[in-house]
Amino acid sequence: MCLKDNFTIKKEPVILGIESSCDETACAVIRGRKLLANQIISSAAEQAKYGGVVPEIASRMHTEAVDEVASRALEEAGLTVGDVDAVAVTYGAGLLGALLVGLSFAKGLAYALGVPLIAINHIRGHLAAAYLDEPELKPPFVTLLASGGHTAILHTKDYLNFEVLASTLDDAAGEAFDKCARVLGLPYPGGPNVERLSKEGKEGVKLPSALVKHSSNTAFSYSGLKTAVINYCHTAQQRGEEYSKADVAYAFQRSAIDPLVEKTVEYALSLGVGCVTAGGGVIANGYLREKLSAACKKAGLKLVLPEKKYCTDNAAMIASEGLNQYLAGNFAPMDINACAAIPLKT
Repeated sequence: MCLKDNFTIKKEPVILGIESSCDETACAVIRGRKLLANQIISSAAEQAKYGGVVPEIASRMHTEAVDEVASRALEEAGLTVGDVDAVAVTYGAGLLGALLVGLSFAKGLAYALGVPLIAINHIRGHLAAAYLDEPELKPPFVTLLASGGHTAILHTKDYLNFEVLASTLDDAAGEAFDKCARVLGLPYPGGPNVERLSKEGKEGVKLPSALVKHSSNTAFSYSGLKTAVINYCHTAQQRGEEYSKADVAYAFQRSAIDPLVEKTVEYALSLGVGCVTAGGGVIANGYLREKLSAACKKAGLKLVLPEKKYCTDNAAMIASEGLNQYLAGNFAPMDINACAAIPLKT
């Protein structure tokens, strides 16, 4: 053990993680790298009535659910609140009101218990989901990040530091999936519904790749892909022509995902690392998982792919990243505020 800011640093602490950045109120408990509990209360069904997340509704439902979900997590873990050594919580990025609910609860709990408060970048949480799948995993490795807010390929050098190798110039892959879903008239949440519809499609619709071919560095662009989907559908409608929504979904999914997989494997081979990981909501996409698994196997690379439930928003990944920050002694002051947008590397 060692001391950091008057806190005793334990080798295998009990960390309670809280996530409330969007429409999931989540709490998880870990001891060291072992996940003891993972609870989620979702407002997705309520949000679906409005075709997407309504921030005011999300905030209200977080307020109603946060104490209950924490109690459920501790009960599942077989622990009491007095066993908690640190509280990790998402402070950004996300819906500001939603974030404030989780952050305020975490502050009160940490203060009452006299334990460290650990503020977590939501995106770093997605990256740390890989440790849930394989607790003994050690950097370096190449990580594919694909979510609603970020899309990038990273060189994860150690538990706290990574280099951005490639990223999107505009929109994120997850955002593009949601936009494609709306254009095709699919219900919320958009990404899973695009995936399901694509299984009924076939080749025939031509859409541009998300890879920017004329960039000096590897980059992706999803704005043009979204526009291409809109133009294809609207042009057909204006001409009174029938078109297959399933074929559009099929083409979109491949244009969005294939270049991410291709470049992730290329970077891993060029850097000489033997392992690839992935994180973010889009990583729950079945086509991406199959494509990435096949590509890594062909290239002789180890792939650590978190379970789908750890790719979408959850508190287990927040607790997992919380351990990384805890062991480094990176604790947050009680006056830290929520941030709707924060840089990827913060």
